[in-house]
Amino acid sequence: MTTGLVESPPKRGPVTHRPNGPVLPPPPPTGGGDGPEREPSPRPPALDNLRLAVLFLIGGESVFFAALISALFVLRLGQPLWPPPFQPRLPVGVTGVNTLVLLASSVTMVCALRALARGEEVVLVKRLVLTAGLGALFLLVQGYEWARLIGYGLTVSAGAYGATFYTLIGAHALHVFGALVWLSVTLVLAARGRFRHGRTAPVKACAMFWHFVVGLWPILYVAVRVRLRRPVVQLAVPEPRPGAVHSRRRHRDRARAECPIRPARVRDPPRRARRRGRRP
Repeated sequence: MTTGLVESPPKRGPVTHRPNGPVLPPPPPTGGGDGPEREPSPRPPALDNLRLAVLFLIGGESVFFAALISALFVLRLGQPLWPPPFQPRLPVGVTGVNTLVLLASSVTMVCALRALARGEEVVLVKRLVLTAGLGALFLLVQGYEWARLIGYGLTVSAGAYGATFYTLIGAHALHVFGALVWLSVTLVLAARGRFRHGRTAPVKACAMFWHFVVGLWPILYVAVRVRLRRPVVQLAVPEPRPGAVHSRRRHRDRARAECPIRPARVRDPPRRARRRGRRP
């Protein structure tokens, strides 16, 4: 009679238990090494949350202004004359110079971003001050033009011409004022040294919105102030056929033959007789 050997179970080490289960193994190392199966090292995102939010804001504002410009063109095509008669004409020369002022502010903003990338805080503050000054000058010139146009009689209640002008230009001026307030806050933070250790997202987000309001203005300038000439449509007058004159003469001769007696013409009395009330 043979007896089998029973092996004892292997001994296990102590297991540390936690409320959520046993301890997990450590994660494998990532990055480093020169092998073909190496994993890429973590990189910062190409677009931070602040600039992404500004992009969504710019998209919504673009749709808003596109709707206003479309409504303007619908009104212009529905009017026989644009601008309507007896309405003051919009200044083109002064507004053109003011457009160059606003475009120059966008250039100074680009210079400010370059100074920020190089770490030159003093240059950054100077460029931001210059940008804010140009934006404020643009708004002052706009306000002066509005005061003159209101004095000439162009108001919101003057008709579709005044309503569309003040709606479009007023909406843009409001956006420029908001961007100017944002730029002023960014300027104060830059003067206090808040953007020293790589914190450049607030300045870049402010620059994005500023470039948006600057790039929008030339489109509004062309849509509102430039008078587009409509093509003159000339209607083609058909030339008479060679036999049309003879056919009219034939019908006239036939009518005379059917009615040989003509009614006598009644002549008007002379002017002196009418004044005296007597018969001629």
